[in-house]
Amino acid sequence: MHDKRPVRPARDKLLQIASEQGGYFTTAQAGDCGFSKALLAHHAKRGGFIRVRRGLYRFPEYPPSPREDVLVAWLAAGRDVAVVSHESALDLLGLSDIVPQVVHLSVPRSKRYRPASAGVAIHTTTRDLAGADVAIREGIRVTSPLRSIVDAAEAGAAPEQIIAAVSQAVERGMATPPQLLAAASERGGRVERLVRQAIEQERTR
Repeated sequence: MHDKRPVRPARDKLLQIASEQGGYFTTAQAGDCGFSKALLAHHAKRGGFIRVRRGLYRFPEYPPSPREDVLVAWLAAGRDVAVVSHESALDLLGLSDIVPQVVHLSVPRSKRYRPASAGVAIHTTTRDLAGADVAIREGIRVTSPLRSIVDAAEAGAAPEQIIAAVSQAVERGMATPPQLLAAASERGGRVERLVRQAIEQERTR
């Protein structure tokens, strides 16, 4: 005999998920914790949750994120699949003063058919998107400084931004010249030249 009692909403579980995402959560994540759309609307009306936009809510205990557009795009693509990358990662990591025109995300090549929302660029890769290649910033999965620099350089980011990113990463101890050169050598051509140029400039300062 099946137990047909309704699932009790697990607010603590949802809060735990949201705490890893800057206090934000999606309708789907709430559903996994027993919150129907009607119940979400009820809590939002009473101030228990803050409705940010369609499909996205925030716990009122957390302040709004200045990176909301990035966070929304990342969650929409799948927090366990996508990572913020390229120029968007450099921006989130505070490397260079680049201002991305779109939110850049990377997903495994096997997930290449995931649709991109407006204002989002999806990059596919066969390179690992875990371990040392990924960091957490403001509750968002983002490529590491080293990976972000070479990804952005390979994708055609402005040379001056790559040079600035290398300089700042070295100054702040986020990557060493040997690490940068090794990563750049795997990408070849333009990437390797830019990174070498940046390191040489850093050494002569």
